[in-house]
Amino acid sequence: MGNLEESMAMIQAFIVEYGIKLIGAVAALLIGLWIIKILVGFLKRMMIKRNLDASLIPFLSSIIGIILKAALFISVAGMIGIEMTSFVAILGAAGLAVGLALQGTLQNFAGGVMLLLFKPFKVGDVLSAQGFTGSVKEIQIFNTIMATPDNRIIIIPNGGLANSAMTNFSTMDTRRVDFSFGIGYDDDFEKAKSLIRSLIDADSRILKDPEPFVRVGELADSSVNITTRVWVNAADYWAVHFDLIENVKKTFDKEKVSFPYPQMDVHTNQL
Repeated sequence: MGNLEESMAMIQAFIVEYGIKLIGAVAALLIGLWIIKILVGFLKRMMIKRNLDASLIPFLSSIIGIILKAALFISVAGMIGIEMTSFVAILGAAGLAVGLALQGTLQNFAGGVMLLLFKPFKVGDVLSAQGFTGSVKEIQIFNTIMATPDNRIIIIPNGGLANSAMTNFSTMDTRRVDFSFGIGYDDDFEKAKSLIRSLIDADSRILKDPEPFVRVGELADSSVNITTRVWVNAADYWAVHFDLIENVKKTFDKEKVSFPYPQMDVHTNQL
């Protein structure tokens, strides 16, 4: 009889002790899940307000929610007396092993998140990066897809793209087109400058502000080089570039302004 009473007392004490812990743990779990839901919703609204990429918002929200819930479950398990030190150590070691095995993939993943978060470029921009130049077709979480001017598809890993220099040709509305036209030393450079200015004035695509620049830029070995700089809308860059070169050639030929060939004077000594 005495043993039975002792057993009942031990069971009662166990129930009281761990029952209270279990109730507290369940309460903490429910309250924690409710707080996490509110916090994730708040962060999602903040990301939407800051105009983050639509594909990035649910992804980041899920990652944040998973991390917070994992921390909550570990805390709740500790409240009811479950030893989590070994479990956390094993989980950390497994995470390290996976991280080392997927180092390149994780780097591309982190690069994709940074690109979508800070937006150094967007779909449709003309970009020069990693030795390639083309139009951005798609920004994925691991890769960025570009189309070159000759219609090749280039897939660039986001890891290298996020950590290297790039040139975005579409950020600014206007661009400067630079030329260097060489004429002979016997030609009238003032006449050549006037002809170039007349061609610039006749092209409505060339902007008046900033003012076009036409000056002698260099006295080279075989030519007098006239430096020409004009500003155009970004969409007109290549059309103006090729058209002005062609029109200068036609006009110089018509007005007898020469384009000199590279030449070398050779002196001989007669014995």
